[in-house]
Order: sequence, then C-alpha cells, then structure tokens
Amino acid sequence: MTARILVTGADGFLGRSVVAALAREGAGQGVQAIVAADVREVPPERRLPGVAYVVQDVRDPALAQTLSAHAIDSVVHLASIVTPGKGSSREFEYSVDVLGSQNVLDACVATGVQHLVVSSSGAAYGYHADNPAWLRETDALRGNEVFAYAHHKRLVEEMLARYRTEHPALAQTVLRIGTILGERVDNQITALFEKPRLLAIRGSASPFVFIWDEDVTGAILHALRTRRAGCFNLAGDGALPLREIAQRLGKPVLELPAGLLRAALAVGSTLGVSRYGPEQLDFLRYRPVLLNTALKEGLGYVPGKTSAQAFEAFVAARARQGRPVAAAAPAVAA
Repeated sequence: MTARILVTGADGFLGRSVVAALAREGAGQGVQAIVAADVREVPPERRLPGVAYVVQDVRDPALAQTLSAHAIDSVVHLASIVTPGKGSSREFEYSVDVLGSQNVLDACVATGVQHLVVSSSGAAYGYHADNPAWLRETDALRGNEVFAYAHHKRLVEEMLARYRTEHPALAQTVLRIGTILGERVDNQITALFEKPRLLAIRGSASPFVFIWDEDVTGAILHALRTRRAGCFNLAGDGALPLREIAQRLGKPVLELPAGLLRAALAVGSTLGVSRYGPEQLDFLRYRPVLLNTALKEGLGYVPGKTSAQAFEAFVAARARQGRPVAAAAPAVAA
C-alpha cells in the first residue's frame, strides 16, 4: 500500500478502529498520510500519533479543499447515521447519508482521488419476502423506503453506480456489510439478544449473518492495499436462524403470528409506548442473508470468523464484561 488516506466518520465505532489500524500500519507499510475527518472534535487523549485530525461535516463543500490540501489519493467513507438520536428527522438523515455521500464523491472526482472505499450495508437489498435465500452482489438493491437506513443505503449505491459509469478513473470498493458483532458492539440487533426470551415470527426462520468488527476493519485495509474495485458482501460464512441463536443463549422463544405482532406494534406506535412501528416486522422476518463468495474469490479477503464464531465470541465477550446475554441455565422453548 502506498497511499494518503482520508477517513470520514473517523470518530465513529468503525472509524476509530480503521484509523487505529492504519496508524499501526504506518509508513513502513506505505501509509504516507492519515487524515481522520469527523463532525465531532476528537479529544486529545484519544488522538493517535501520525494522524491528522480534522473537524469537518461530510456535507461541507470545503471537503474538496481538505482532500487537496493533504494530497489525498484514497478515501474511506464511513460517515452515516445508523441509529438516529433523539430529535433526529428523516430529512436530516437523508442530508447526511445521501447528500453527504454525493459531496464526498464530488470532492473525490474534483481532486483526482484514485480509490474510494465505501461502507454500505446488506440492508441495501431490503427486507423482502421474495429475497433469495442467499443474496449475491448481482441481486437487486431494493432497500425499503419505510426504513430510512435501508432506503438511504440503496440510494447511495444507485449514486455510486452512476459515478462508476461517469467517472471510471475513481475506483470504488463497496462493502455491503452484514450485522456487525464485536467485544464493544451495542446496537438494535444486540438488544434483541439481551431480552429474557427471543421474539420469533411464526413461519419465519429469521436467519442472521454476522461479521466480527475486526474482520470489517481487516477487509477495509485489504481493499486499500489491493485497490480491487467492485461490490462485495462482507459477512462471515454461514447464517444462524433465530431459533438456533436462542438455543445457543439458552433462552426460550416467544413465537407469535405475524398478524398479531403487526397489530401490537401498530397500537404501541400509535400510543407512543413503542419506538417501533409495524414495519419492524419485516426487519425481523425477512433478514438479508449475504453470500460472501465474491468477497473471498473476488476481493481476496477471507473473514477470520464465521457467523457462528462471531456470535460465540460476542457472547463470551459479554460474559467477561459482567453483562452476559446468555441465560445461566438452558431454557425450554416456549
């Protein structure tokens, strides 16, 4: 790798890991410059030697000036809103996810950046009953409009496809990432596993594909080293159906008919007692299951952990931290 790299969203969960990994690579591995850009200022105690920290919003028109000032030739675009905070709006999330990505692309083109690595998501395929059992990179991207994150990832991917045609000099490596697990990961999915019993929808296996956070960082660094262009599903081998997850956790399963659960979510959302509406049914029922053949054979990256191994490592890490997700003793499914 011989690169001058800027990372957007550099103070987010993935961003910190990527910046730290690049700093470890250092000049000895051809990393000539690392610029960590984030909308938040990184406190001095978290700053790493050899890294230039920049406070900049991905929507800032001056981003091109930053790329030019640091002679950046590679950009890792991680900035997006995965879990909106209180007071967020769909308009704001669109401005960051979609318009921010367009600004990054335009800045890259304007300054002659050679390589762009983008963190997309399996959510770009959408949550649909007729999704293939295993999704390949050639399958349609149909991120549901009702889910802001999925819809925005789809719109960004459509934009990326246009730029690949109109600006072929900018090589793109697009990583469609599965559900990330790690020692310090807390998100909407891990919250499901913390419940005393796992909610299942009758007639749906709800399989999950997992990827260990260190494998996400590893894939990004591998993409930077090789500069191999393309779109790649980033997930560990295999998938874990929800009922197998419950068995591994020693927790019972509460199985409900889809119609009953949809009605309950609708009532809860209307009354304001639940942040989730009836659309969340499809989020659990029609999980995108990512096939990683192209990742291994095309990009040349093999994740260190399978989906099952990532899940077991997550469970073990939680136990070490004193906040176990597994039950103390095996439970009988309800």
